[in-house]
Amino acid sequence: MRKIELDIVALSHSVTQSHNYAVVLGEENGTRRLPIVIGSFEAQAIAVAMERMTPNRPLTHDLFKNTLETFNIELKEVIINNLLDGIFYARLICIKDGEVFEIDSRTSDALAMAVRFGCPIYTYEFILDAAGIVLEETEEGAEEKTEERPVAKVEKSGSLSTYSIEDLNKLLDEVLAEEDYERAAEIRDELNRRKSQGS
Repeated sequence: MRKIELDIVALSHSVTQSHNYAVVLGEENGTRRLPIVIGSFEAQAIAVAMERMTPNRPLTHDLFKNTLETFNIELKEVIINNLLDGIFYARLICIKDGEVFEIDSRTSDALAMAVRFGCPIYTYEFILDAAGIVLEETEEGAEEKTEERPVAKVEKSGSLSTYSIEDLNKLLDEVLAEEDYERAAEIRDELNRRKSQGS
């Protein structure tokens, strides 16, 4: 399967779940985005490494990186290799003495390690097809289109199951414009659920 390279393009606090964050991965040289909801500890681990901050004592991911380096193990790449029931799966691809080892990992931990090692992050087409969100590029200076029919607003506590597919698609565009990637992921999951049920 052809691997698609991703970059971390955003790390945002969840509006709907106070203890969760969304890390948004962007397709290199493409318009697709892959939002993944993660916990606050994992978000902190990613943010610390992205900002090149050095904590007084090593965090868990720093300890793991130091351990790999001590035993001359190189983290070559991270692959988000599966998506089952809304849960992303990842693998660390490591090299020691010319031999390749694959280590199962939570996606959030794999991303925290990728940032520390500066290694590439990949996924596969079927995952972007199932969970990716396409950002439509607008021309500079172009005025935004106004809808004749108002878009249904979903309250933060509202249930997505009460909205039509058309309204969900419009709401998805709206929350993407507001960069609320965590809410976009919820809407995407609801649309995928309906597609799988054939409704």
